[in-house]
Amino acid sequence: MTSFAEIVFVSILLIPLYLVLIWSYLEPEQSILLGKRWKYTEEPEPSKKAIRYTKFTSMTTMIAIPFVLLGFLTSNNILSFIPLIFIFILVFGALKIFISVDHS
Repeated sequence: MTSFAEIVFVSILLIPLYLVLIWSYLEPEQSILLGKRWKYTEEPEPSKKAIRYTKFTSMTTMIAIPFVLLGFLTSNNILSFIPLIFIFILVFGALKIFISVDHS
């Protein structure tokens, strides 16, 4: 059984992570280029697939973090498979994004 203090501590640590994920979802172009602008002489433009992938991973991570933590913090055997399911969803979502054909 997890103590209340551990849950509060983890929740407080997750606030900055959620803020970054929300920013990454709302401004994917900016988050892709974070710390990489110095490499380019002109303003780079990320591809549509990179933008879709960034939005997909940030949304999936925001949804999955509570379930993954719940799986680690409880002793329920069913919730232990959630990290594996999360990785499975990320891999197949990325494949769907990268394999799709752009018609623009």
